[in-house]
Amino acid sequence: MEQTFTAVYIVDAFTNELFSGNPAAVCCLEKDFSDSLKRKIAAEMNLSETAFVTIENGETFEKSPKFGLRWFTPTHEVDLCGHATLAAAAIIFHKLGNKEKAIEFNTHSGILKAIQEKDSSITLDFPLNPPSPYQAQNLKDIIRVVAENLEIQDVQHSSTTKKLLLRLADKYKRHDLENLNPSTQELLSYESNGVVKGVIITLQGDANEGYDFYSRYFAPWVGIPEDPVTGSAHTVLAAYWQKVYNKDQFRARQCSKRGGDLNIKIIGQRVKLTGEVAHVLEGKIRIKL
Repeated sequence: MEQTFTAVYIVDAFTNELFSGNPAAVCCLEKDFSDSLKRKIAAEMNLSETAFVTIENGETFEKSPKFGLRWFTPTHEVDLCGHATLAAAAIIFHKLGNKEKAIEFNTHSGILKAIQEKDSSITLDFPLNPPSPYQAQNLKDIIRVVAENLEIQDVQHSSTTKKLLLRLADKYKRHDLENLNPSTQELLSYESNGVVKGVIITLQGDANEGYDFYSRYFAPWVGIPEDPVTGSAHTVLAAYWQKVYNKDQFRARQCSKRGGDLNIKIIGQRVKLTGEVAHVLEGKIRIKL
């Protein structure tokens, strides 16, 4: 059995401060690994997502404009992950010397673009995932666990991402959202048929703080009790708040304990998510092929 080493990086995404935002592991593979090995590495990293980037068309990481990209939680592969895409692009741009203005990732969610901005932030070009109104009674136990005793103003569901969106009544403030402490194990007991794979709870923003809306995100169904900052959730949130505010640009804050910020712009059926990163760690994993 061949023993080898592969480079691994850890990046805090949607932040410019170490140990905040959402950490992701990134493995840039000169030679692709089996899915079984990817799952083992992701479980070992034990972060919300590990991104595996592969070279396409025989190019190099330094010169290629196109890559393959897949994301694994410690327990599942997922079809879309924003923060790990941001982390992967940051490694390619900042650590591997790629000078392209924009690169493309071939993923299970189609072609995703990452654009290198002049201020070192990165913009992701993702599909917009508009939610639709949903009957609260159908998932009343999940709503009760997440929102506790707080009043819910709106319930919507994104069929493309399987995310349930709960909007708190406007009378609440950011600290009310931050103080929620739902039992994610209890959530698993109330939904097991695949209708919901994550719950977004959101609140209108505070102009004095410079945010259009706040959110938190829980996804125990894919092995993530609470995700610190979630790009894929903002493909749903952006579409929702676009209708509320009747505008296309937002500043958003995900209010987990780590927290993170996103600048958002909707163009047609696409959404641009711009964020910064903090590079935390780089090293090598010993593996056997």
